[in-house]
Amino acid sequence: MDGKRLSLLKEKLINEKSRLEEELKEIEEGNLSQNQSETTGENSFEDNFADSGTATFEREKDLSLERNIKDLLSRVNSALERVEKETYGKCVMCSQGIDPARLKALPYADLCIECKKKEEKNW
Repeated sequence: MDGKRLSLLKEKLINEKSRLEEELKEIEEGNLSQNQSETTGENSFEDNFADSGTATFEREKDLSLERNIKDLLSRVNSALERVEKETYGKCVMCSQGIDPARLKALPYADLCIECKKKEEKNW
């Protein structure tokens, strides 16, 4: 992979990392304020009873989003480590080059298309 393309993809990864960290921070701050209002008893019994289903749904949604963001952040960090180790752009299973179009669309991809298909087939 040429230096210019690598530099652009690295910049894209760094920007994605910053975006994900900001989203994670917002979710965690939202969870903190929600937990504080629950423990201080700011909501009346009627409000709690009426909104318990909605609150449960929102909490589950936030937890799911948080897990997804942490997973993506882990993938982005792994890709940045591969950049530093000069193994970025090579499939971690077969060591063949990953198609540049795939990396452009999914800069944290660690598998070539063929290995990804095999992985999904075995899943």
